[in-house]
Amino acid sequence: MITPVTVIGAGLGGLTLARVLHRHGIPVTVHEADPSPGARTQGGQLDLHEHNGQRALEIAGLTSEYRAIIHRGAGAQRVLDRHAAVLAELPDDGSMTRPEALRGDIRRILLESLPEGTVRWGRKLRSVTALGGGRHELTFADGATLVSELLVGADGAWSKVRPLLSAHTPRYAGMSYIDTYLHDVGARHPAAAELVGPGAMYALVPGRGFLAHREPGDVIHTYVVLDHPPAWFAGLDFTDAVTTRKRIAAEFDGWAPGLVSLIADSDTDPVLRSIHRLPDDHRWDRVPGVTLLGDAAHVTLPGGEGANIAMLDGAELGEALAAGPGSIEKALAAYERRMFSRSAEEARAARETIDLIFGDGAPHGLAALFAGAA
Repeated sequence: MITPVTVIGAGLGGLTLARVLHRHGIPVTVHEADPSPGARTQGGQLDLHEHNGQRALEIAGLTSEYRAIIHRGAGAQRVLDRHAAVLAELPDDGSMTRPEALRGDIRRILLESLPEGTVRWGRKLRSVTALGGGRHELTFADGATLVSELLVGADGAWSKVRPLLSAHTPRYAGMSYIDTYLHDVGARHPAAAELVGPGAMYALVPGRGFLAHREPGDVIHTYVVLDHPPAWFAGLDFTDAVTTRKRIAAEFDGWAPGLVSLIADSDTDPVLRSIHRLPDDHRWDRVPGVTLLGDAAHVTLPGGEGANIAMLDGAELGEALAAGPGSIEKALAAYERRMFSRSAEEARAARETIDLIFGDGAPHGLAALFAGAA
């Protein structure tokens, strides 16, 4: 008998798992808090890497669909100093090593690959109760309940499923991103467009800076990074977008006007994204009938691998379950061993990446890395 799988969270990892299970004929439902696929923006561009994100889509049978949504030319990268002088630059080499695509487009091709009704929208998980024998009762905010035979938490950093396995909760990592967009940049924001170029732009000093991407549709998506404590951000009223933009822009007094315009002239309200992390070696003892993937299992500093390893988690978990339908617990244990090792290694690498980008040597450490690659 094939055990049906209940997935909490319709992010990239949860949907990759659902797709792989569907390909193997394993019944799966995904419960997502958002009321619909388009209820909120899905973030910016992702560079999926050959050994994890692209590998996951290959396992899911979606390589051709992925190649159709790649943003060609967006792999170019440059490092600027605070006065907008170019310190290092890499062109897009046109390879498939780590091409860029919008997160929302990647999510769309995963959703389109699943039978209608696989994802249950508007199902915000309220609580989970262990019933014994690997079964769990789930209660949703709309009053609905169900009993899972196999439960997978793919519900992000603040997972409601994680407490079944681990007492750890994410802690503030000492930095926050403020999300902004400029639209129609060629005509309306030419100075910013010139500085960012066709791909990614990094303008940094220790503890702060701008990470910007040129996206399809003549859009620049920027993360403004500050290493302030949570109390500083709590003192901002993000419902007052004009005042908040001015206050954040003031943190970059003396920077090149084209860089400051990435926040000061934003066409969208600034959105705060505080960075939290679990311990690098986060793991748990095997608990029957439940496991985690992606940020629910190993949220780390943003080192460029989060979505990639979440998708690989989903793909490998799907393969493990398909290979051992008569031995679910052995399949889960094997998946977790492999995932624990990979996630710990990636968490350490993410810390090194963040130190390179925002540490005492910024921006020259990253510039030297680019120069070496060139």
